[in-house]
Amino acid sequence: MLFSPGSNEIYTEALALHEKNKGKLGIRSKVPLKTKHDLSLAYTPGVAEVCREIAKDKTLAYRYTMKANTIAIVTDGSAVLGLGNIGGNAAIPVMEGKAILFKEFAGINAFPLCFESYQTDFTDQIRNIAPVFGGINLEDIAAPKCFEVEDALQDIGIPVMHDDQHGTAVVVLAALINACRVTGRKFEDLNIVICGAGAAGYAITRLLKCIGYNPDVCTTVNEIIVCDTRGTIFRGREGLYQNKYKFIIAEETNRPALAGSLADAMTGADVFIGVSSPGVVNEEMIRLMNKDPIVFAMANPVPEIWPDAAKRAGAAVVGTGRSDFPNQINNVLVFPGIFRGALDARAAKITDEMKIAAAHAIADYVPRPQRERILPNILDREVTKAVAKAVTDAARKCGCSRHF
Repeated sequence: MLFSPGSNEIYTEALALHEKNKGKLGIRSKVPLKTKHDLSLAYTPGVAEVCREIAKDKTLAYRYTMKANTIAIVTDGSAVLGLGNIGGNAAIPVMEGKAILFKEFAGINAFPLCFESYQTDFTDQIRNIAPVFGGINLEDIAAPKCFEVEDALQDIGIPVMHDDQHGTAVVVLAALINACRVTGRKFEDLNIVICGAGAAGYAITRLLKCIGYNPDVCTTVNEIIVCDTRGTIFRGREGLYQNKYKFIIAEETNRPALAGSLADAMTGADVFIGVSSPGVVNEEMIRLMNKDPIVFAMANPVPEIWPDAAKRAGAAVVGTGRSDFPNQINNVLVFPGIFRGALDARAAKITDEMKIAAAHAIADYVPRPQRERILPNILDREVTKAVAKAVTDAARKCGCSRHF
């Protein structure tokens, strides 16, 4: 059954489910505790020997504890879904949901750690909880803080990934690879407009430009123009130096330094990627694009332009973030497999090569992409296995695997 964005039925049902179960997540023992011997093995005195071994070699935590298959889902509640800055307590239901997705799709134990959004910098707190986890999934943290926190944690020895950035970027790359196959376009010829310069927009831009990547792994697109609420981002735009990440976008995109509106940017473009606000694109703007354009309107729950309108205006392939239209572009296809692969490889970080491998695994999972099927079904558990294998292989090839 499908529910409209304004339907109260799904919200009432969700409240009842969460109240009945007191959330969606629990903890279960892996070992019996029925006898004194059981207790001696699981706790004192037996556990002391395990502690002594790990104290001599901390990597043994992967052998003797839950670390090898456990990640933390960390948020400050500053950018939760479409709800904005609602704080750590209100973010718990979303993080619990993310945790059960990790468990259901990848068999990974995940636990929510929700900080309050008034924390100006919680990087040190994350460092201090890292020993118990094999990886950290950053979630629903507003830009630019999300960039700063992720960058600062890349040296802690376990994979740290902000899923709103890189999970979204990977699934967009996968969708674009197959949209090119459907429309007969070459990836390196694409002129792309990205609407939205926040966490997702920034990461998509960097991945599609393949900045610093091996050109044998992924080919750079021809041009990208990124737009924010002020219009196009270009070198020399007033106030740009106040935002490091928009400055980077300006330096690496929009070579003609086009100054103008979103409509100006879309004129002659092959691809529109929206990670912004509802209804910012109309049919006339789609008609300004090149013939048979690709349109990914991913604002949720109301996209930048509704699929029917985009198709009427000539779009050849249309994707959204919603489950009730074809071509749902959803990072559920990405994050379980990326973390599964990173944990299996005991990778110290998630690299560009691993992200690109994940995107190709998702795209290749659809052997004959069509206009209304460029991505796998998000409920297909086998996708996670394909992504995990590709990520593990990529980690080993780039020397990031520490499997022992």
